[in-house]
Amino acid sequence: MEVHYLVLLLSIFWRGCQGIMWSLAPNTQKCLKEELHANVLVAGEYEVGEAPGQRVDYIVRDSKGHILSQKDSINKGKFTFVTETYDTFEVCFISKVPPERRGISQEVFLNIKVGFEAKNYEGIGEAAKLKPMELELKRLEDLSEAIVQDFTLMRKREEEMRDTNESTNNRVLFFSIFSMVCLLGLATWQVLYLRRYFKAKKLIE
Repeated sequence: MEVHYLVLLLSIFWRGCQGIMWSLAPNTQKCLKEELHANVLVAGEYEVGEAPGQRVDYIVRDSKGHILSQKDSINKGKFTFVTETYDTFEVCFISKVPPERRGISQEVFLNIKVGFEAKNYEGIGEAAKLKPMELELKRLEDLSEAIVQDFTLMRKREEEMRDTNESTNNRVLFFSIFSMVCLLGLATWQVLYLRRYFKAKKLIE
């Protein structure tokens, strides 16, 4: 089965996302991947064009192959999951056509929301009996927390990159010093060897 990978940048700041649509060829698979940190809510909504005698399955999994959500013979629906650790996650749509059928391409629509955008604030407001202003303040509070978490993650990555750069610089410096010592040692050995050789040939005293 032919496999296609698309890179989907899912950002908690991506407001008003209308989703993406693509054409899924018969007996192929397309996966959308993104890195997410821990404790992030992800909500997806999908719709697949009809094609008689064909089926499309979807599966959500992490980099270790753990299945977070899965369904066969999909048409239209939703899925949600919460990330447990920082990892790369992928959503795959798989077309399956019987050998006796030629098959046609199917349109696939996918809309994914991440973080506070994935929350159902209307449901939260009704459950907590919040006023519209209180609900908006709640949404802004979640947005602020998401921004802080994102900047914290960026700072952590910056520190990791800085540590990696410092480690690389130290290794390069050590290698440079080692190379210079080796060259000086080789040059000294060549001088001593040539001196002994010329003395043996009585070319020098």
